[in-house]
Amino acid sequence: MRIFDVVFSLIGLVFLSPLLIAVFFLSLIFQPGSPLFMQKRVGRDEKIFTLIKFRTMKPETGSMGTHEVSPNQVTTWGRLLRKSKIDELPQLWNVLKGEMSLVGPRPCLPSQHELISYRRKLNVFNVRPGITGLAQIRGIDMSNAEFLAQTDAGMIRSMSVFGYFNYIVLTLCGWGFGDKIPLK
Repeated sequence: MRIFDVVFSLIGLVFLSPLLIAVFFLSLIFQPGSPLFMQKRVGRDEKIFTLIKFRTMKPETGSMGTHEVSPNQVTTWGRLLRKSKIDELPQLWNVLKGEMSLVGPRPCLPSQHELISYRRKLNVFNVRPGITGLAQIRGIDMSNAEFLAQTDAGMIRSMSVFGYFNYIVLTLCGWGFGDKIPLK
C-alpha cells in the first residue's frame, strides 16, 4: 500500500496546496497561536515522530488525547476545521515522508501507556499509523484502550487493497465525522 500512500499524498499536497495555504493564513486571523500543531506520536515499530495538523485548540492546551481535553478548549475556527476534517490535511506530509499511511491505526501519544501496551501485545505497531481507519470510521476514540487496540488489530489482519480504498472512500463520504458504522 506504500505506493498508493506516496502517490495519493503527493497528489493531495499538490492539488490541495491552495486550500492548505488559505487555511494557514485564515488560521492566523481567526485563532491565536501558530496555525500548525505539531505533536510527538508513536509510529511504526514504536518510533516517535512529529505529527503535523492544523491547530484546532487553544495554544495553552496540554499534550493529551482529544478525549481527555475539555470541549471548550477547541476554538470556533477549530470546530469548523474538525467538522470538515481539513485539520487533518497537513498529515499528508507525514504520509509522504513514510511516517504514516493514509489508512491505519491512529497514532497515539507516548504518554498513553495503557494503549501502547495493548497495541504492543497485538502487534499493532508493525504497521504505519494512519490518518483514517476502522476506529475513525466507527467513531471509536482512545478512551477505551483495549477495545481500540483490538479494533486496530482486527483492521490490520483483514486489510486488503479493497479495504484500503474502502476506508478512504468512507472517510471522504463523511463517515468518521461523528457518525458511526454499526459494529458487526
